[in-house]
Amino acid sequence: MKRILLLLTLYPVLLNASVDLVKVDKSENRMMLMENGQVITEYHVVFGENPKGHKFQEGDERTPEGRYTLDYKKEDSSFYRSMHISYPSAEDEAKAEELGVSPGGFIMVHGQKNGLGWLSFLFQRFNWTDGCIALTNSDMDDFMEKVDIGTPIEIQW
Repeated sequence: MKRILLLLTLYPVLLNASVDLVKVDKSENRMMLMENGQVITEYHVVFGENPKGHKFQEGDERTPEGRYTLDYKKEDSSFYRSMHISYPSAEDEAKAEELGVSPGGFIMVHGQKNGLGWLSFLFQRFNWTDGCIALTNSDMDDFMEKVDIGTPIEIQW
């Protein structure tokens, strides 16, 4: 019992981890949950089939780059749980308008396609989304438990 109390005294941050930033490195297929500049959890993730570079238009199969906000959770979609990324920003919309294209939208962090979660050992080996960020279902459960609506997300190559 003394050892448990000692651990609780020495490591209180482990008990009350509060994610204040989600960082995504597309070049490494990594997502990191951050608290006060420290990585508290890391996941292997996959993206759209054309991952390098910023998303400019609907259908380009790219995941946007930059700083956005995780603005709502969705439990009833074609994928196992999801959290929406606030793409497109006003800047994204202006760039798409300049190019004469639709910026696209509905970019999410999500689990596997419903009914296919058991194949995540295969699907998480290649980029298969249309621009979303995909995790295994168990990682998605962990992500949804640790990340609150309103948390910023930074996505970079």
